[in-house]
Amino acid sequence: MTSSHPARIPQDEPTAVVVDLGPAAHGTPPVLDLRGPLDTAHIEAALDSIAVHCPGAAAWRPVFQSHNAGHHTLRFTAGAGARPGGFPLGRLADLLTHPSTADSFATRRTAATPLQCELLADADAHPGTGRQVGQLTWNWDGPFDEERFTAAWQSVFDCESVLRSAFDDGPEPAVVVHDRVAPEVVRLPQGTAHWHALIERDRRRGLDPRRPGPLRITVLGGGPAMFATAPPIRVVLTHHHALLDNWSVRLLLREFYRAYLAGGQLPGGERRPDMRDYARWLADQDTGPAQEFWSGGAADRPSTATAAPGSAVLTGRAPHTTGNGCFRLRLTPDETARLAVWAAAWGATESTVLQAVWALLLYRLGGAESAAPVRFSTTVSGRGILLDGVERLPGALCNPLPLSVVIDPGAPVSALLAELRDRAVDTAGYEWVSASQIRSWTNDALAPADSLLAFETRPPVPDDVTSELAVLGIHVGTPEPLGSHTAFSLAMAAHHDSAGGLALTVSYDRARLPDATEVLAYGALLLRELPDRVGEFTTVAEALGLLSGMNPGVRTGLANQRSARTAAAAPPSLGVLRPAARPGAGTVVLLQAPGTPGSFYARLARAYPGPEELVLLRAVPGGATARYSALGPRIGDGGYVTLAGFTGDGAAAYEIARLVAAHGGRPRVVVLPAAATGAAGLARTLAAATRRAP
Repeated sequence: MTSSHPARIPQDEPTAVVVDLGPAAHGTPPVLDLRGPLDTAHIEAALDSIAVHCPGAAAWRPVFQSHNAGHHTLRFTAGAGARPGGFPLGRLADLLTHPSTADSFATRRTAATPLQCELLADADAHPGTGRQVGQLTWNWDGPFDEERFTAAWQSVFDCESVLRSAFDDGPEPAVVVHDRVAPEVVRLPQGTAHWHALIERDRRRGLDPRRPGPLRITVLGGGPAMFATAPPIRVVLTHHHALLDNWSVRLLLREFYRAYLAGGQLPGGERRPDMRDYARWLADQDTGPAQEFWSGGAADRPSTATAAPGSAVLTGRAPHTTGNGCFRLRLTPDETARLAVWAAAWGATESTVLQAVWALLLYRLGGAESAAPVRFSTTVSGRGILLDGVERLPGALCNPLPLSVVIDPGAPVSALLAELRDRAVDTAGYEWVSASQIRSWTNDALAPADSLLAFETRPPVPDDVTSELAVLGIHVGTPEPLGSHTAFSLAMAAHHDSAGGLALTVSYDRARLPDATEVLAYGALLLRELPDRVGEFTTVAEALGLLSGMNPGVRTGLANQRSARTAAAAPPSLGVLRPAARPGAGTVVLLQAPGTPGSFYARLARAYPGPEELVLLRAVPGGATARYSALGPRIGDGGYVTLAGFTGDGAAAYEIARLVAAHGGRPRVVVLPAAATGAAGLARTLAAATRRAP
């Protein structure tokens, strides 16, 4: 990169990046206007990241020109092989407005695993919903040193490459590891918000898997000196499933405690093995035996019979709300111990019993009366493989695999348990295979299951860590999962709590199920009653008698109605925040960022001093093309349209702007920093960036 002259740039004002596109944009070299303070090292880091993520960008040569402390231009001249529109200007705008870019050089690139590709695709298909985002929470009693807390997390980020990883934007997803990433630690005082509202807002805010740092830490309350009457600190770890599963987050939490006890610094360098080692191990596997196992039907034999009730789309009465619902129940330690003893008597485990209970629930919901298959997915740890140190490897390994089983009312319950136990043993050798690979081997004969059952095991916090924290007057609780918004309409997760009880959490999509409390209540009922009710000759029909009060047929005939109801209930994709002050003033289109409430944009619109109309464009299925279509007459011939968003929205805004330009419009893109200076300050920055020459 070259510069016309060096500049000392003040760092106390927000920066906006402006990309101008016009009818002739297809043949003009890319140009970015940088309004506000900017450090040249920040630009260098952003361009380095673009070079790693987008190899085709290397054909463009950047030239940096500083006009004054608050105005800079970044131009690109075409080299050999450069194609018009081939430089990712929107992504560069995102990087230039991101505060950590200067410390985050992308240096290593690894192909994404099939499981990661599945999880990433699902998250991309549902922006702004918190899909594939998990949360853990626990209490921290005792003194809290914020500086030491943050330093300890920074040390963990430095040692664990997965915490410095992100996906690139290529057609074949890859994972890029950055050299340096600062953890996002959010500190909130007690009384900031109602706990449940805070959790839901944090979930819907989500995490961008294309930015390094798939883990966010939120601390509610706390201080250096704690009184006996003070409420405990609450800590929430939010993570993205495409890079971290629940086992991984608990591994990282153990490392954090060790770093905190060491004054904020872990000894040693990067941990190995890491996901690069796992990706190499995966690439070396012969998929032939796995393909034969799954495509031969050995793992999912009943799916070729009749349509399975458990594989139908879960729907119900028209829901009044949307979003993700979550309910919890616990079996007492005595009930849990009795269940484990009863399962062992049949040569099974608690996990096997849970699968049987889930199959019975799905059979009942399906309304069948004779022998019929049910189908669901069940998770495997992904760590039962021959890779040294895999149990200490943080990453996305926990894997949902399809399972079908015939529920025959006349068969004994013991036969059902034996079949599920044997199926688990047969599948254990292939837990590294993804559901998408299985569907490709079976020519999509196995449609995705609509429900998930997960029995979570977890690495314990070592006793020495707990005792050393206690010496400092700190007592930490056992992290509890808060449910996850996954690709499944209905999911039940089970784990043992700190008291030895079995905790059950049901998560469900309210747009597809009105309520899941009945499913959870009857599931707990079966787990409590089976040890006392089921003997050697007890039939499945007799066990199903315990579900006689459950509402059957919840899936019957409603799958097509759900789509229409959801579409009718969905909020409009475009909303007018403020009309134009005069005809021909143009339109400023604000792209709504995940987790940012509409009220913030309303305040920004009231404070905006420019004459343009301001509208809010929400995320809709179909990506840039669908959002472009939603703009309607505002993108007519010659119309001035500014696409504006916060850091992370630049790539989407640029793609929409290219469509506007291709149809004769006169668009520009403005990307504002995510770090808020308040609605009024951002409104002034946006107005300055949208000012056009006469």
